Amino acid sequence: MAEGQADIALIGLAVMGQNLILNMNDHGFIVCAYNRTVEKVDRFLANEAKGTKVIGAHSLQEMVSKLKKPRRVMLLVKAGSAVDNFIENLVPLLEPGDIIIDGGNSEYKDSIRRCKFLEEKGLLFVGSGVSGGEEGARYGPSLMPGGSEKAWHHIKPIFQSIAAKAGNDPCCDWVGGDGSGHFVKMVHNGIEYGDMQLCCEAYHLMKDGLGLTSDEMSQVFDEWNKGELDSFLIEITKNILAYKDADGSPLVEKIRDSAGQKGTGKWTAISSLEYGIPVTLIGESVFARCLSSLKDERVEASKHLKGPSSCKYTGDKKEFIEHIRKALYASKIVSYAQGFMLMREAAKVFGWNLNYGGIALMWRGGCIIRSVFLGNIKEAFQKNHDLQNLLLDDFFKAAIQNCQDSWRKTVATAVTLGIPTPAFSTALAFYDGYRSAQLPANLIQAQRDYFGAHTYELLSNPGHFIHTNWTGKGGSVSSTTYQA
Repeated sequence: MAEGQADIALIGLAVMGQNLILNMNDHGFIVCAYNRTVEKVDRFLANEAKGTKVIGAHSLQEMVSKLKKPRRVMLLVKAGSAVDNFIENLVPLLEPGDIIIDGGNSEYKDSIRRCKFLEEKGLLFVGSGVSGGEEGARYGPSLMPGGSEKAWHHIKPIFQSIAAKAGNDPCCDWVGGDGSGHFVKMVHNGIEYGDMQLCCEAYHLMKDGLGLTSDEMSQVFDEWNKGELDSFLIEITKNILAYKDADGSPLVEKIRDSAGQKGTGKWTAISSLEYGIPVTLIGESVFARCLSSLKDERVEASKHLKGPSSCKYTGDKKEFIEHIRKALYASKIVSYAQGFMLMREAAKVFGWNLNYGGIALMWRGGCIIRSVFLGNIKEAFQKNHDLQNLLLDDFFKAAIQNCQDSWRKTVATAVTLGIPTPAFSTALAFYDGYRSAQLPANLIQAQRDYFGAHTYELLSNPGHFIHTNWTGKGGSVSSTTYQA
């Protein structure tokens, strides 16, 4: 092939990279494949990519020479130092206006740094979230690109062609500046942790509280998937519960109850603390995984620590299943509301102009949290781009109102049965806190002023900080006036 014929190069031939290349090829784009272990390139061309228009390169120089200008180079390598190493090696080979795209699971702060570094050299950077796993990569992922805006019209035709579609709309649009694409992907992954935990709590209540079999629970999830909870995670939960091992028993019951994690949910929880946004449900979901991993300790503790005398529900099972469904739906609304609160705060901090309805659409298909429900979020932000909180949208306000009694009954019943529901419970606590015009934080401020002279404001005069000498023994100096 003559020089400068490939539309894009992709570095990293693990399964995600290979599938994205084949997806791009399906849509008529010529892709140049490269891998640090060059034997992988030859293997890929001789096997999975056989009969396609995919071309290979055995060095970065060769790869760059085969690209049309502006050159588009996408990295799908392990997050961290591998990305920096490739960028370092690519910079001398590229020209101003060329584009480096990081499609890995990078931390958004790394993307902010890389964007600044490359723009100073006249190059363009895109940090793009890619969701949907292997199948999504092959047949249509959700793509969340952000970074140097000048790069967007050069990569838009490729990205929007290969992305999943929600109706006719591609599940890919420009997110915003520097690290915003990876920030949005991080929040997506955090919400994924929350959705999975909510499914687990519903399963726990039905299994231990109602004594349902795996097949019965599979049927419940199947029914739920026909309504407002229609989503990928509800669907796969239905399939998992129905799956039988070779001996005919449910495989799920044989799996060790110790959950792993790769860290993106934790990053969301850390960001929520960093920016002071109470993303409590994702936080509890991360902690629930941490608690699950203490398997040996829990087994020992179960021999010593007693709970309620009965952990079986004695009321109407069908009625309680409906209560659980509504609790799951209401908690899910809170989780997404919290996720969008975090994105709104980050947008303020970093000066990103995020399109929240567009983000909901990007998640509507192709990704792990894809669901019908995201269409309602998109509509909420279309009606009001400045919507302060999803809970204040008429649709979600009515949905919560409809679910509220069941939600409270579910959490109360779980407490009396001794079945932990950290996500259901924290979502309800957040809802009750958020709808409270007054919270007991006035006492916290008084305590802080009492022991540390931290001052407080009066309701009658906000913005004016004062200190009280609570004991008559201290002085009038407050901690904010110390000159050390």
